[in-house]
Amino acid sequence: MAEEKTAVTAGAGPYPEPQIDAGGVVAEIGRSKASRRKFIKGVIASGAAVSSAGYVFGGLSGCTPAEQAAAPGGVERLLSLDVNGQTRRVDILPNETLAMTLRYKLGLTGTKLGCDRGECGACTVLIDGVPNYSCSTLTHMVRNRAIRTVEGLEGPNGELHPVQQAMIDELGPQCGFCTPGQIMSAVALLETNPNPTRDEARLAMSGNLCRCGAYDHYLNSVMRAAQNA
Repeated sequence: MAEEKTAVTAGAGPYPEPQIDAGGVVAEIGRSKASRRKFIKGVIASGAAVSSAGYVFGGLSGCTPAEQAAAPGGVERLLSLDVNGQTRRVDILPNETLAMTLRYKLGLTGTKLGCDRGECGACTVLIDGVPNYSCSTLTHMVRNRAIRTVEGLEGPNGELHPVQQAMIDELGPQCGFCTPGQIMSAVALLETNPNPTRDEARLAMSGNLCRCGAYDHYLNSVMRAAQNA
């Protein structure tokens, strides 16, 4: 037992003491008995040097036209979208939904995110005149297609669309959160069927949920817009 204690005291145990590397910024700080603040700043400085080197020497790749093309199995990031009659250039992630692009990259916040799973209809927009849930539509799928949001219904002099005016006249919105989606579905209906029956309007609006239960108000608005068109 005495021999074992002597071995441990002499540093001859099975686990050698950690040694500071002889080179590098961190080692230099260790030898100079610098403060903790200097040690942390040295680590940050060395990390920044490594990162900047990778940026300088690796950032030159992809400069040729052949290298700028999407990698096999990849997707193009910078897209041109036709939104409300205007061409908008946007940097799009591969799994990005149209609702996220419209709201957070193009600033078109009239498109609401409710359930975010294709059930409530608050995010309804028109794609080539057809109502679609933008929360379950990938932005990469709508290239070269006409996208229309509630902001695109405004007239040339700022006047409201007949459906929007009818919603006001019939007190359609309650809390108003689902209203943009309700309006877009109604616009799509009246553009394809200017004189719908009430049952046809009810069917066309069935994909839009209203938590306030104002369904009759919305139906009255659709019928009023059809009469005033």
